[in-house]
Amino acid sequence: MNGFKILEVKQSVLADNNNQADELRNLLKQRRVFLLNLMSSPGAGKTTLLSRTIEALRGKLRLGVMEADIDSDVDACIIESLGARVIQLHTGGMCHLDAAMTRQGLFALGTEDIDAAILENVGNLVCPAEFDTGAVKNVMILSVPEGDDKPLKYPLMFSKCEVVLINKTDVLPYFDFNLEKCISNILLRNPDTKIIPICAKSGEGVDQWTDWLAGEVAAWQER
Repeated sequence: MNGFKILEVKQSVLADNNNQADELRNLLKQRRVFLLNLMSSPGAGKTTLLSRTIEALRGKLRLGVMEADIDSDVDACIIESLGARVIQLHTGGMCHLDAAMTRQGLFALGTEDIDAAILENVGNLVCPAEFDTGAVKNVMILSVPEGDDKPLKYPLMFSKCEVVLINKTDVLPYFDFNLEKCISNILLRNPDTKIIPICAKSGEGVDQWTDWLAGEVAAWQER
């Protein structure tokens, strides 16, 4: 007979973060600011997509951007050159942002005079999916060079996102990437996910993405 106790841990270790995330969403609702969490692997095209998004929605939506990286300010410089409000967040080696870090970044960015804040999360397909940032919607980018099997290898990421953007469709002829198979794999993880094939570099499909975003921001502000 064992002489030690067995403790059943019922409460999620992420419960505190989840509570802070809910509080942040409530605060943003009061301020009528929409928060989008954008995730992907490094090099999938987050910053290029953000650049296209800012240009497409100029004069329609007031956007602010939080660029999260372990180090450097390369991406923030690109966004600043487009005239958008931006802040660079250094995570100090952490591979994700949580609700408290996101809130700190938002307050530094400033929520006055913006309709939506976009968080470009740290590039990887594991840690960012595990932490609720307080975002209204989660979106991820899967690039063609990464392969059509990624939804099977990283199920949590794909199950957490309302939209999956399949980027770099211009290189489809050069990679062993089956678009129909990829879409099937994504829907296997999340049947409700909206899937939009795009080429952020050329702009193909970006209008479908920006139309979705503008609609979601309007719906959030009207609630």
